[in-house]
Amino acid sequence: MTEVAPQYRWIEGHGAAFGAPGLEPRWTSSAKDAVGTAYAASSRVWFTLSHGTLNEIYYPTIDRPQIRDMEFLITDGETFFHEEKRALEHTFEYIESDALAVRITSRDPEGRYQLVKEIISDPHYPVVLKHARLEGDPELLKRLRIYALLAPHLDGGGSGNCGRAVEVAGKKVLVAQKGQTSLAMAASCGFTRVSCGYVGMSDGWRDLQDNYQMDWEFGSAPDGNIALMGEIGPITNGEFTIAIGFGEGLHAALSTTMGSLSVHFSSHLKRYIEQWGRAASPAALGVMSNDNGRLMQVSHNIVLAHEDKTYAGAFIASASIPWGYAKGDDDLGGYHLVWTRDMVQSATALLACGRVETARRALVYLACTQKPDGGFAQNFWINGTPYWTGIQLDEVAFPIMLAWRLWKLGGLGDFDVYPFVERAAGFLVRYAPVTQQERWEENSGYSPSTLAAVIAGLICASELAHAHDSSELGHFLEEQADWIESHLEDWTVTNEGVLHPDVKRHYMRIKPPECGEPYAHEDCGKQLLRLNNRGPGERYEYEAREVIDAGFLELVRYGVRRADDPLIVDSLKVVDKLLKIETPKGPCWRRYNHDGYGQRKDGGPFQGWGQGRAWPLLVGERAHYELAAGRDVRPFIAAMERFASAGGMLPEQIWDEPDKDGLEFGGPAGSAMPLVWAHSEYLKLLRSAADNRVFDSIEPVEARYARVGRRESPLEIFKMRRPVRRITAGKTLRIAVHSPFRVVWTADDWKTQQTMESKQLSHAGSYADIPTAKEQTGQLSFTLFWTGENRWEGRNFEVLIEN
Repeated sequence: MTEVAPQYRWIEGHGAAFGAPGLEPRWTSSAKDAVGTAYAASSRVWFTLSHGTLNEIYYPTIDRPQIRDMEFLITDGETFFHEEKRALEHTFEYIESDALAVRITSRDPEGRYQLVKEIISDPHYPVVLKHARLEGDPELLKRLRIYALLAPHLDGGGSGNCGRAVEVAGKKVLVAQKGQTSLAMAASCGFTRVSCGYVGMSDGWRDLQDNYQMDWEFGSAPDGNIALMGEIGPITNGEFTIAIGFGEGLHAALSTTMGSLSVHFSSHLKRYIEQWGRAASPAALGVMSNDNGRLMQVSHNIVLAHEDKTYAGAFIASASIPWGYAKGDDDLGGYHLVWTRDMVQSATALLACGRVETARRALVYLACTQKPDGGFAQNFWINGTPYWTGIQLDEVAFPIMLAWRLWKLGGLGDFDVYPFVERAAGFLVRYAPVTQQERWEENSGYSPSTLAAVIAGLICASELAHAHDSSELGHFLEEQADWIESHLEDWTVTNEGVLHPDVKRHYMRIKPPECGEPYAHEDCGKQLLRLNNRGPGERYEYEAREVIDAGFLELVRYGVRRADDPLIVDSLKVVDKLLKIETPKGPCWRRYNHDGYGQRKDGGPFQGWGQGRAWPLLVGERAHYELAAGRDVRPFIAAMERFASAGGMLPEQIWDEPDKDGLEFGGPAGSAMPLVWAHSEYLKLLRSAADNRVFDSIEPVEARYARVGRRESPLEIFKMRRPVRRITAGKTLRIAVHSPFRVVWTADDWKTQQTMESKQLSHAGSYADIPTAKEQTGQLSFTLFWTGENRWEGRNFEVLIEN
């Protein structure tokens, strides 16, 4: 740690702690009871709660966790020692229904005392405030000693943290530092004693549990996995406030923390609630709920709370680390990253709540994050730095759909969205229909859910192109969408199903690429899927027809297919047979059969393998389908509400078996919680129910496809990434590539030949159309001359024309 400024005095105590560097660091439970932050953008700090205690605090952006947890330790010094999260019984409530201000009452199981805690952040500064009131037997209260125990994980990791005890303005304060980030923890009544230690060796928990006494008062614990502990007191009227503040440098953290404590907690709380009062949720949506709008209010605030305050418009997937208690510093991401898929779900949900300005802010952020080629990284940090780098075509299509929705609402303001949409549409033209990863981020090929988004995105981009006097591009994008739509069943349906005795024809989760297509593996041609996350000794290769998910419902959601389409109806029979789980709280669905991403069968954490569990967000997706089919969705709304925690948090996955080892049937498993996508799906479901129409439905897509039935595209499209081998006589062979070219072709083995210059359509690339006659058969051969590079391709391409 850097040297302290001269106005602060190091508390040497018993010197440096022993046991460096401590145990290997781990994070904590992802099953959050609440996520909180001030509504003001100036307070750049977020807190999470679970098991009655504070855990991850994020600063200065919502993707940077800075602590593992902070809890109270309570002892009478002689007969018992209570660790708050394990020994006490907790009840949870929001102080005000429309604010993320939390009250937790933690009770001694024997009824001797209780701690009533109210947790907020400073309304203006990066400080988390935890106000506590001690109640109980007066004689016992006189003997009770309370300790605040904090585990810093600065800069996103438990290793390399440095802790010190320091005196500021006559009060003992605990500080930690790593890199440029500093933390300070102080008490309104002060600490009587303080100590810094290494986790598992010389930390305060180990000290107290030994003999109920604080024997260690170490003044420092440099460079390790550390814990800071302070004995709180003397406590006046049974109340005190703990402040945990952050800054870029020790002086900033200390001055901010002490400044926050100089204002009484009640004043902070009043301002905090007033701020959230400005973010009123749409009461009309609460009418469609079964819980008087409680989950609607929480969901609305949770989505808002997951927007960053430095990078305006950036929404992360979840302020949690799935199975964090089994993960260390080597797992940097957690879910506190931006996925454009999840983020557009958040922004669209806010549109459903009438928050047009917030959704526009999200769109502008995405435009600033878009890569020059029009695509997006698979996910990325708030500052735009990629984390995983896979290509997911739906993550390029979704931002186009958001742009279209805002445009239709007149919500773009002065933002010129067209260049952004043009680039994204060009990316889809170049890469579709084969995606490197579908929405479950695991397999390559032809995915119904991905192609639904791509078709919808292309039609939305086409409408924008027509409106911006680019009718040629608009028509071209429509033709691209029609070509994909006309092949949906060819690419994504099996006619030889083996999953349901009465259904032979159904959608598959994904069809692998053919040989010669992008992302094909060495077993191409066999239609084999290699599933990730399978356990030791488990089968991991399956035929594509053996694996199904309900992603094809996205075709109905956006208007590509009707809800009563026989293929949709039959595919749902297979889904319900294999993926539906009836729980005490209602029906829920797993992602796909043979999924390995989830809590292990023995109840242990996912560690590269496990058993995929049921996802509450899929209840919302099914409900949207049922609404499109004209059926009652209230039971699905009620089920989602029951899957929420006491604090209204919707988990990514639930435990979908009978109770085991603390896991409740229908309760949260160890994955992300809250999953903002699930909250977004719930909000959109309420809006859809209120409108009696699927909110996500896209009118021009529905008009073009669902209302008129399957279209027959006159085109077959050849791409360098995906060369066409055959074409039906009478169709036009479209050669679509990125760079300008000249095509030279023959249909009579080069006895005669024809030449055509390509047309350039901005970011969509260049194309040339070669017509064929209905009675024509035989071989069509062509080669390309790249005009921009003044060179020939150097090979011929052969396409068989057949009837």
